[in-house]
Amino acid sequence: MLKKILLSSFLYLVSFLVAFSCDFYTRDKKAPERLDIGYSISILNITPENMSCAKSAGIKYIETSFGGFIDGNRNFKVSEEEIIEKVKKAKEAADDAGIKIWSVHMPFGKNIDLSLTDESERRQVLVLQKKIMQFCSILQPKIILFHPSYYLGINERENRKNQLIKSSLELNQTVKSIRATMVIENMLGYELMLDEKQERPLCRTVEETVEIMNRLPADICSAIDMNHIKNPEKLILAMGKRLKSIHVSDGDGKRECHFFPCSGQGENNWVEILSALQEVHYTGPFMYEVKNPDVTKMKSCYEFLYNKFLTNTIFVHN
Repeated sequence: MLKKILLSSFLYLVSFLVAFSCDFYTRDKKAPERLDIGYSISILNITPENMSCAKSAGIKYIETSFGGFIDGNRNFKVSEEEIIEKVKKAKEAADDAGIKIWSVHMPFGKNIDLSLTDESERRQVLVLQKKIMQFCSILQPKIILFHPSYYLGINERENRKNQLIKSSLELNQTVKSIRATMVIENMLGYELMLDEKQERPLCRTVEETVEIMNRLPADICSAIDMNHIKNPEKLILAMGKRLKSIHVSDGDGKRECHFFPCSGQGENNWVEILSALQEVHYTGPFMYEVKNPDVTKMKSCYEFLYNKFLTNTIFVHN
């Protein structure tokens, strides 16, 4: 009888300790609020019809870009007056539909590279980006997103980092003048070498992105493209509170896939990704950047991923 009492008491004590430890572990781990949904769209496609369709599908934010106005040699294809007119119409279309412009993806390419080693060329890139930001001010975005570089030559990586730092410090002043936040996006680079003559872009790994961000002031933040890196949750956790914007798509970390997350084509672990976003307290939009975007599927896809995340995570009940 005594043995039974002692065994019962022991089992009760164990169950109490387990419950207490679980409660302690999850005490601050509450189910996160759902993120608002957004998607990437060229400014040339921001029309009343497209914005009305997006709004009815549950879209609250968009990211846009000015690539349609610029060629690869930093030349504008149309006049400044035409650009301003188009930008104003785009802002009006978004406003009328009740959609907010979250971010602007700045131009990029071989000749539009913040890390160019030729000072004259680099200065011309900054002139172009500052001009684009004059147009951006009409849109009143919260985020201005830059690529850190294009492909690099062999053994020039350190010099390119230094050039990127200089460009970022200068451009950040212009970004702040339009009351936005500057972010730098990670780039695809699972291997250093693209081919025998080129290295992959800057911010190609978690370690390199951390190194570069640590050399920049705290008000220059991070954007994470989940198609550009294997296990993007690792970079999310590494960036922490500096993460201010995301590009949502699926991939394998080796190619520019931009698969829709619910297509089943990619390799991302969305439970781990959503868990990491919660851990760093990310509150920006769930911003899709996918091939052939279908706005009618975006909200339901997020709900599927969110619910899968909830069923795989222990949270405190309020």
